[in-house]
Amino acid sequence: MRLSCVLAPAMLALSLACPAQTVGSPASGPATVPIHVDEAVALALQANPEIRAAVRRLSLVQMKTSTARSLDDPMFMARDWGTPLRKPWDLNQAQMMFSLQQTFVDRQKRALRGKVAGDDVEVAANELETMRQEVSVEVRKACIDLMRNAEEMKLHDRQAALLKEALNAALAEYTSGKASQADVLRAQMAMTRLTEHLVELEQERDDARARLNVLMGRSPDEAVEVTGAYASPESLPSIEELERMAIEHRPELSALRKQVAKSRDEGQLARLAMKPDFTAALGYMVMPAGSAARNAYMAEVTMNLPWWNRARHDGEAKQADAATDVAQAELEARASGVFLEVRQAQIEVHAAQRRARLYRDTLLPQAEAAFKSSTAAYSNNRAGFLNLIDSQNLLLDIETAEYKALAATDTGIAQLERAIGAPLPATEGTSK
Repeated sequence: MRLSCVLAPAMLALSLACPAQTVGSPASGPATVPIHVDEAVALALQANPEIRAAVRRLSLVQMKTSTARSLDDPMFMARDWGTPLRKPWDLNQAQMMFSLQQTFVDRQKRALRGKVAGDDVEVAANELETMRQEVSVEVRKACIDLMRNAEEMKLHDRQAALLKEALNAALAEYTSGKASQADVLRAQMAMTRLTEHLVELEQERDDARARLNVLMGRSPDEAVEVTGAYASPESLPSIEELERMAIEHRPELSALRKQVAKSRDEGQLARLAMKPDFTAALGYMVMPAGSAARNAYMAEVTMNLPWWNRARHDGEAKQADAATDVAQAELEARASGVFLEVRQAQIEVHAAQRRARLYRDTLLPQAEAAFKSSTAAYSNNRAGFLNLIDSQNLLLDIETAEYKALAATDTGIAQLERAIGAPLPATEGTSK
C-alpha cells in the first residue's frame, strides 16, 4: 500500500508530462510570408484566375464593337450563260460576266448595332467589377480568419502556460497528500481538451491559408501570415443612405440597367428592319463572237422588300419589347435582393459590435476576476481544483468569443461594402 502511494505520483507525473508537451503551439515549419490585408487584395485583383478570365471576356466583347458597324463583305460574281450544249468548250459563243456587288445597310441601323455592342461592353465591364468585388470580399474574409486565428493561437499559448502552472501545483499538492487524485485527473483532461483546441485552430489556419493563396493565384500550401489589426468603424450610415449607395454603385444593378437599355436598342433595331437595304453591283460583260459590241458593262441596284414580310419583323419587335420587360423585372427583383443583403449585413455588423462591447466591457473583466478568485481560493485550500479548471475554461471561451466577435464585425463590414458596391464613407454618430 505504501509502495502504491509512492509510485502513484510518479506515474501521474509521467502521464501528464507527455500530453503537456503537445499543448503549446507546434514548432514552426516553412517560413511564413507576412502580408497586409490591402496588399493581399491588390495581389488577388491582379492574379486571381477568375478575374483574369473576366478580363479576357471583356477584351473579347470590346473587339466586337469595331465590327458592329461594318458593312457585309463585297461579293464577286463570275457568270457564264448562253454556252451551246453541243460545244460547251466554245466560250466564244457564250456570254461572260464578271461583277462586284456591295450591300449598303442603313446608317441608322449600323449606328444602333454599334450601340448594342457598346451595351454589351458595359455589361461585361460590370460583370468584371462584380467579380473584383467578390474576390476582394473573399480575400478580406480569409485575412480576417487568419488574423483571428493568430490571436486565438496566442491566447491558447497563454492558457497552456497557465494550465501548466496549475498542473504543477496540483501535482505538488497531490504528492504532499493535500490534493486528491481526481484533481490531477481533471487537470489531465483539461490538458487533453486544450490539445484538441489546438488541433482545431491549426485546421482553421490551414483552411484560411489555402483559401487566401488560391484567391491570390498561388499554390494552396504556401505559408502566409496576415499583418495588421481590425479596423471596424464605430458607426454606420443610415439604411436609407446605404440603399442609395447600393443603387448607385452595385455593379449587378448597373449591368441590369444596361441590359434594359440594350433590349430597348434591340427593339428599335428590330423596327428599323422595315427600312430596306440596297445592293449595288457593277460588272464587265464579254458578248458572244459576232455581236455588235464584244465588250459591255452591267450596273444593277437591288433592294429587299421588308413590307412583304411585316409579320416577321413585327414579331421580332414584340420579342424585343418582351425582353425589355423581362430585363426590367429582373432589375427590380435584383434590387430587392440587394436591399435585403444591405439590411442583413447592417444587422450582422451591429450585432457583432454589440457582442464585442459586451465581451470587452462586461464578460471578460468578470471572467478574469473569477479566474483570479478561483486561483487564490485554490492556493489557500478554500476551493477545489475543479472550480479552478472551470474558471479557466470560462475565461478561454470568453476571450475566444471576443476575438470571434471582432472578426465577425470586420467580416460584416466587408459584406456590407460588397452589398453597396463601394467602401463605406466616414460618418458621425451611430445608426440604429
